[in-house]
Amino acid sequence: MPHAISAIQNQVVEWRYTSGAPYNDPFNDVELDVLLRSLPGETWKVPAFWAGQQEWRVRFSPPKTGKYVVTTVCSDTSNTDLHSRTAILNAVAHDSENPLLRYGPLRVADSKRTLEHADGTPFFWLGDTWWMGLCKRLSWPEDFKRLAADRASKGFTVIQIVAGLYPDMPPFDPRSANEAGLPWQENYGRINPAYFDMADLRIQWLVRSGLVPCIVGAWGYHLPFLGVQKMKQHWRYLIARWGAYPVVWCLAGEGAMPYYLSENRLEDARTQVAGWTEIGRYVRETDPYHRLTTIHPTQVGRDQLEDDTVLDLDMLQTGHGGYGSVPNTVVQIVSERPREPLMPVIVGEVNYEGILHGTGPETQRLTFWAATLSGAAGFTYGANGLWQVNTREAAYGPSPHGGNWGDTPWEEAYQLPGSMHLSLAKCLLQRYDWPLFEPHQDWVVPCGGPENVNAPFAAGIPRQVRIIYLYEPPFPWSAEPPCVSNIEQDVRYSAFFWNPRNGQEHDLGAVQVDTRGSWQIPILPTLTDWVLVMQRRS
Repeated sequence: MPHAISAIQNQVVEWRYTSGAPYNDPFNDVELDVLLRSLPGETWKVPAFWAGQQEWRVRFSPPKTGKYVVTTVCSDTSNTDLHSRTAILNAVAHDSENPLLRYGPLRVADSKRTLEHADGTPFFWLGDTWWMGLCKRLSWPEDFKRLAADRASKGFTVIQIVAGLYPDMPPFDPRSANEAGLPWQENYGRINPAYFDMADLRIQWLVRSGLVPCIVGAWGYHLPFLGVQKMKQHWRYLIARWGAYPVVWCLAGEGAMPYYLSENRLEDARTQVAGWTEIGRYVRETDPYHRLTTIHPTQVGRDQLEDDTVLDLDMLQTGHGGYGSVPNTVVQIVSERPREPLMPVIVGEVNYEGILHGTGPETQRLTFWAATLSGAAGFTYGANGLWQVNTREAAYGPSPHGGNWGDTPWEEAYQLPGSMHLSLAKCLLQRYDWPLFEPHQDWVVPCGGPENVNAPFAAGIPRQVRIIYLYEPPFPWSAEPPCVSNIEQDVRYSAFFWNPRNGQEHDLGAVQVDTRGSWQIPILPTLTDWVLVMQRRS
């Protein structure tokens, strides 16, 4: 009789297989998959991962309740410990309040503009950047849990984190190690399962905290070091370890960027673009859950590949020049939104708070609001000192090029005010039916855009709600104060100013519309940036 496996819908269940016959190099000599067939007839081919010695493990997250028939398929068909083993998995309904388990993993909404959970519940991408968050400088459990608790309490929903093959360092740099060493043995002979055992604890804690791990498989320039076949092994291992969790896959960081000291930059870039395209197809074929897939770019995600149909999300990186990076951010969002095939546009990296100069909280607010009201489907924050996990005892140090991005410890960086200001902004947007928002720069005069990011940006739902961000306050002596325009004459609106620094509201009462459908924006409560909200009166 097949043995029974008990499971809960949308939650990960794990079981193991052990080979009595020893293999000298089990990671490279054996490939094990598990077929799961639901009684209605759907099938999932789930890769197993080598767990060390002669053991393989399987993780599965049943998307539906009911019974599944389990059958193993091993590359060594003569090994009866691993091949053609059968079982029955029975999945019951969950009762979790965790939104990632209650509402299910992420998918693209039918509009192709926003994201939602499997049950249709809208998902707001407010990301944070912990590129090196799996290394031991962010210790487990104290540091990691402390940071996760802060981000969860502020309403962040996504954590960008690299699976060991990091940016800003050469391969096998000791700074990339966690408590169990490096992710690969020297010369890429085989995976180090103990490294991923420690990484498991962190990834699982993010999910438990309601935070979606956006797992970056490797920084792009590692591909020429490993080669395509080894990188496929790396990605198969990540899918086997973490695909059952409600993750987002990011094929690579800065996919087309060669290694900092490369002597063949053009050739390496071409190799990486072709290679990451092949890896993208491989991930599509191997991942039984079809988790959302993106790539972190040098600028535009779709341009990092030869075939952008392997992507679900178009991710952007738009600069770290402070105020000067905001126009490019708007340009790229406006350019990418109508590009075919349509897909949500996510700001993946811009203006880490505290990097270089001019990236303080006011720039964080301007960048977020200009991006969101221009149609971005999500926004990812970052703090300099946190992404590379500086510690008070030892800063990360220089990059291969010799430059040092800064020594602010992560314990200070995660408390920079911009993270709270973006948290407040998300809360304001979620008071409304934000997935239906569309950019409407025609609603305000003058209007914001790439050529003038000081001017107001506007978005909302016609006849329901308008949100307008005013970065540069209109002064009492302004010759042409800004106006809200194209207001529907048959709709009665009320309005309030919303403080993007603390969330306080200043009521403006009923909106008085003139015969041209315009309303002059009143003097702001203080001469700094504010958000104007107009909502239909019941």
